[in-house]
Amino acid sequence: MELSKDRVLPITGKVQHYAWGGYYYLPKLLNIQVKKGETYAEFWLGTHERGSAEVKTGPEQPVSLKAYIEKYPGQTLGEKAAKTFGRLPYLLKVLDVKDMLSIQVHPSKEDAQIAFDAENERGIDLASPKRNFKDNNHKPELMLALSEFWLLHGFKSPRALQGVLREIPELHFLVPIFGGDNYKKLYRHVMEMPQPQVDRHLKTLLDRIIPHYQNGKLNKDKEDFWAARAALTYSQEDHIDRGIFSIYFFNLLHLQPGQAVFQDAGLPHAYLEGQNVEIMSNSDNVLRGGLTPKYVDVPELLKHVKFEATIPDIITGKPADAETLAYPTPAPDFELSRMQIAKGQSKTLVSHSAEIFLIFSGSAEVAENERIGFKRNKGEAWVTFDGATSTIMALEDTIIYQASIPGMY
Repeated sequence: MELSKDRVLPITGKVQHYAWGGYYYLPKLLNIQVKKGETYAEFWLGTHERGSAEVKTGPEQPVSLKAYIEKYPGQTLGEKAAKTFGRLPYLLKVLDVKDMLSIQVHPSKEDAQIAFDAENERGIDLASPKRNFKDNNHKPELMLALSEFWLLHGFKSPRALQGVLREIPELHFLVPIFGGDNYKKLYRHVMEMPQPQVDRHLKTLLDRIIPHYQNGKLNKDKEDFWAARAALTYSQEDHIDRGIFSIYFFNLLHLQPGQAVFQDAGLPHAYLEGQNVEIMSNSDNVLRGGLTPKYVDVPELLKHVKFEATIPDIITGKPADAETLAYPTPAPDFELSRMQIAKGQSKTLVSHSAEIFLIFSGSAEVAENERIGFKRNKGEAWVTFDGATSTIMALEDTIIYQASIPGMY
């Protein structure tokens, strides 16, 4: 493939059809036909191994954005980002969470490198379902709610967790184990508990709350609602998913559209319901803690969990200019911004590395310098490479999400 003279180019993303996804939200956003019975869980824009975007560099067929950047790292990422990361370091997503996702923890960059090398030395195949570390990277994430969104996010405060353990009769046995603030002892106890004991403790709880759930008598702002739903979704005939304990241990957050949270290494979390736009480091490293049929490696999980209370930090964005809200995080790999451009107005940008743009609503004409541009409608995206000057002209009131690498000036 040849290097295009253009540095502002249309791209198409990749839809992922995981079982927990919804049926209509992403097809409506992306203007694609719905296949009966098909789920549409995530829309990816990036260079991930399992779903790179494609870039249109000329009249020929589109090429993989991953392959294009790998061939021309300096011209696309810029010398600084190419030297720092060696690839596009982020992945931009839109998620439609119909069914709850697994409880997850992600490793730090240093721990990921050590564990990735160790699994390689043990000869564990990268495709093995018992492989924990698919790469040597960390996976911090920022999620921004597009609808009302429910999630679990870090351990409750000592007082709140004590209150829940005392309030729920079937969890009273955990009060002395927690002892007021011993998160590690509490979590280790339920994660290492023999399965027959898990079943015995949780069956009594579930027998009590599931009928209320099925009769519509539980509210989403109570842990019982999600515990009942988790049991009906994930528990199998021969055992109950121990991740149900964690629903009572973690903060239950209810975000409104426009609110965001950042989830760094070691912070346990799980998405429960709703739609969001998410930006994350380009990694597959996930350590699961339940609410999943997938592999759960408890000893490895416990090495990476931060056993401390989390006070949720709800991010509402900081104005970067008249049209743009930025959602900065401590992660060096990415930054998410939201632009709102009124019909007939234009915005000129200079890119300092590879930046990805997605039209969430509306439509726009996108042009590099004074050249003839291209139109992008709702659900369509484009990329700008290092040094590009581009102008976005809104053809109607338009909302755009922008992914970039901070500090590349």
